[in-house]
Amino acid sequence: MDFGIRGKRALVCAASKGLGRGVAEALAGEGVALVLNARGAEALEATAAEIRARCGVPVETVAADISTEEGRAAVLAMAGEVDILVTNAGGPPPGVWTDWDRDAFIAAFDANMLSAVALMQALVPGMMARGWGRVVNITSRAVKAPLPALGLSTTARTGLTGFVAGMARQVAGSGVTVNNLLPGSHDTDRLRGTDARNAGQKGITVEAQKAARLAANPVGRDGTPQEFGAVCAFLCSQQAAFMVGQNVLVDGGEVNATF
Repeated sequence: MDFGIRGKRALVCAASKGLGRGVAEALAGEGVALVLNARGAEALEATAAEIRARCGVPVETVAADISTEEGRAAVLAMAGEVDILVTNAGGPPPGVWTDWDRDAFIAAFDANMLSAVALMQALVPGMMARGWGRVVNITSRAVKAPLPALGLSTTARTGLTGFVAGMARQVAGSGVTVNNLLPGSHDTDRLRGTDARNAGQKGITVEAQKAARLAANPVGRDGTPQEFGAVCAFLCSQQAAFMVGQNVLVDGGEVNATF
């Protein structure tokens, strides 16, 4: 299937590795020119070089912290007019509800809610004026099925979900769709680090920790960044023009819910 987005221009955040890289590779495979952002310049440049070589599309990079005003200004200056925006940011550290003070909550909101809102406010008006645009916010399955240890992340990402619920329906008439993509467990550095930390706390091997975690997933394995990226590319496609304000789970069926 031709997604009909060849020649479009996309900004993808946190794109040097993991799910963000999976999204960047999928869009590049559809002929989309890229502006990639991440905090680490070395990994970002390596990813950009590999995508250019493999897909033959223009790839620009901005190493910056998207959760700061200065970082967003640098990214927006490089991005200019884009047709596709994919917001993404790593979650705050896990813990229990008594661990987090006001500063921790503010940092979580800056990273996992307010940065995405600011990027949408900066870029969506241009999409509306041009009559076409796609926004995909990468959030978390915890928005639908909260995990106690991820309370900071869930609080901020649920706020973003509420914002999108209203905003998406206000811009849809201009040819711009805004949706959220909710990943479950995918084979990334972050997940491998989480398995190692949990295994150490339990006094078991990493292999045993991973096996116990996967036992709860109907598919019996972790997803891949490539699978996740393909779903995101579809949400950015011409074919997804009638999907507005949706929260799409990509989790192997681990969240057991009818709606």
